[in-house]
Amino acid sequence: MSEAANFRLMGEALAKDGAHILDEMCEHFIEHAAVERRENAATFVSDLGKARMRLSDRKILIELDCPSQSSLDLSRNTIAEHLFYFAGEDPFELTWRDPPAAGVLPHLHEVTVLRAEDITPRMRRVTFACRDVALFLKGDLHVRLLVPPQGRDPVWPGYRADGRIAWPDGEDALLVRIYTIRSVDAEKGELAVDFFQHQETDVETLGADFARNARIGDKAAILGPGGGGIPKASSILLFGDESALPAIARIAAEVPAETRLRALIEVEDAREEQPITSAGTLDLRWLHRKSYAPRSDSVLAEAARLAIEVMEKDDFIWFACEKKDVRSVRDALKRRGHDKKRQYVAWYWERDSK
Repeated sequence: MSEAANFRLMGEALAKDGAHILDEMCEHFIEHAAVERRENAATFVSDLGKARMRLSDRKILIELDCPSQSSLDLSRNTIAEHLFYFAGEDPFELTWRDPPAAGVLPHLHEVTVLRAEDITPRMRRVTFACRDVALFLKGDLHVRLLVPPQGRDPVWPGYRADGRIAWPDGEDALLVRIYTIRSVDAEKGELAVDFFQHQETDVETLGADFARNARIGDKAAILGPGGGGIPKASSILLFGDESALPAIARIAAEVPAETRLRALIEVEDAREEQPITSAGTLDLRWLHRKSYAPRSDSVLAEAARLAIEVMEKDDFIWFACEKKDVRSVRDALKRRGHDKKRQYVAWYWERDSK
C-alpha cells in the first residue's frame, strides 16, 4: 500500500469472544494479505490497503487506510463479512463512523451473455459483454458472479449499514459464486469465464448449470475484481486441478516474456487438456486422474511437496486445489521456511463436501 493513502475509516465491533475472531481473521487472511500479529492487535496489508484491528475489552477497534474510495468500500465489506462469519452464532455488532452509501454496489458490473461454448468435454466457456473492462485488465483474477432467477428482472445488491452486502432474497435471490476471469478483450469489451462441468451426482452444480443453460442476451453481474493476482517473480511454479486451470492459464498469458514458468495441472484425462500460451518460457505437464490407482487422492499435492524440497528460494510457488491438499502443501512450505511473499496457496474446493 502506498504511504500516500488518505482514505481512512474507523469502525468498532462488540463481540462475545473478540480474541477468537481475531485469531480466525489472522489464520484466514494469511492466504490473501501480509499479516502481522502482536498480542491483542493485528495488521493486514493487501492491494486494497491496510486494516488494523485491536482488542479492547469486548470491543474490536478497526482502522482502515486505503488508496481510493473504491478500495475502502471493498476493504470495509471484506472485513465486515469475515467478522460476522467468524463470530458464528454469537452476538455481534459492527458500526462504522461513516456507514456505506445506499444504492447498488459501486463495484458491480452488469454483463450480458454473448456466447457459450465447450472448450473440452467438461469445461464450458461463457463470454460476456461488459461496458467497462478497464478494472479487469490490472491482474486481479477472481470475481463474484451474480446470476438472477430465470425469467425475472435482476435486483442487484447494495450495502447494509454494517458494511455487509444486502443480498436480495425470496423470488429475487441471486446465484452467487466465485470464479476466475479467464481472459479480457479490451478492444471488444468482453470477459470470458470458464465453468467446470461436474459429473458427480452428489455435487451442487448451480454455476455449471448456469453455464450449460446460458443463452445469448442473458443478464448477470460481476463483483470485483479482487484477490489472486499475477505473481511478480522471474520463476514461478504452478500447481492446480480443473478448479485452478483458468487462473493458471491467465497467469501464463500475462507474465512478462522473461518469466520462467513450470506448470503441473491435474485433469480427468487427455481430452481435458487445453492449449496454454505464454510470452514466458513455459514447461507444462499434465496429470490424468483416470490413470491413478484407486484411492489416490493426493498425487498433485505429493508432486508439489517434492518440488518444494528442491526449489530455489527465489521461486514463487502457486498452488490451488482441494482443501486438505492445500493444508499439506502449506505445511511443507512452512517446514522449508519459504518466504510467505513468494507463495500463493489457496483451496478452491473441499473433498467429500456436501
